[in-house]
Amino acid sequence: MTDTDALGAHWDAAYARGGPAATSWYTPVAAAVPDLLHTEQVSPTARILDVGGGASVLVAALLELGYLDLTVLDLSATALEQARTELGDRAGAVRWVRADVRHWSPPVAYHVWHDRAVFHFHVEPADRAAYLATLRAATVPGSLVVLATFAPDGPASCSGLPVRRYDAAQLAAALGPDYAPVQAGREEHRTPWGAVQPFTRAAFRRLR
Repeated sequence: MTDTDALGAHWDAAYARGGPAATSWYTPVAAAVPDLLHTEQVSPTARILDVGGGASVLVAALLELGYLDLTVLDLSATALEQARTELGDRAGAVRWVRADVRHWSPPVAYHVWHDRAVFHFHVEPADRAAYLATLRAATVPGSLVVLATFAPDGPASCSGLPVRRYDAAQLAAALGPDYAPVQAGREEHRTPWGAVQPFTRAAFRRLR
């Protein structure tokens, strides 16, 4: 079994245990990202990629707002199937990609790259380098890159896996000088059982 297969099985099991609403990362609203897209005047026809989107509610919110070109990438086939089931007839308006972001070859360039809680799982330098190479291949100058990770005082692990925690300056350093900070803030995510998990959310504009 490859590393990708093992991770896929891990996340399939996490989603299968109780459905999306029973996972620690579940949130019933996705207001921050739609608000950011509005502030940055992202066109309804922009190509938007949700990395690790799984069964999150973001894609449903973006469909409601009239965004037309949405792709969800996730390692978990179970999460993607749950998302398609939840969307019902609207699922056909979304591209669903089961892939490991470290090894994925983007078919097109995206105007928006959104990732809530995937990047922080890449604790090894080689994995971070592979992620960032895919990010670069999937975007162009002018693309908006939105990353959300556990904050420095957030959990040291999630779903039994270690994470690397970041503040906004550390995310900027990880991306490098080709990405200019646009917006950054702290969020305190409350899990379905009431625990508080501090997140850093930061947006960047690719310069070159």
